Amino acid sequence: MNDKPFFDTNVILYAFRQDDTRGQVAETLLAAGGALSVQVLDEFVAVARRKLDKSWEEVRRALDILRIFCPEPVPLTVETHERAVHIAERYGYSIFDSLIIAAALHIGASTLYSEDMRDGQTTDGLTIRNPFSRHAWPPHSQTSNPKVFSHARSEVS
Repeated sequence: MNDKPFFDTNVILYAFRQDDTRGQVAETLLAAGGALSVQVLDEFVAVARRKLDKSWEEVRRALDILRIFCPEPVPLTVETHERAVHIAERYGYSIFDSLIIAAALHIGASTLYSEDMRDGQTTDGLTIRNPFSRHAWPPHSQTSNPKVFSHARSEVS
């Protein structure tokens, strides 16, 4: 397992929302770096356009920022899909949540930050953590300055 956390879409979305108190927590986590999958990027785009009413220019700027802090998105492969089907069957997650878990496992992440999965559950060495629950703070060790992300985020919001 590695020390790089994996981010679910909801954490990424909060990092770009200034109207939600969870934004600061998400921003701090993302500024420390980590990993995400192409699926997370796709879900981010869909929600940013449909629910947050962001322009394509704003979405592209946000994606550029995400690639700074998470430079190598994990691709979706048949192997990831097959592992996700097994996870969905075994643990009862949706196929979409299972794909995120499978991608995190694929890169050997030890922590998956997600608001809507089972906080504290461990699967093959991967622990799911809700970074917005009281017992989750302080989050993953910090090595970078969240103000860097904050400045970049303000250009998107």
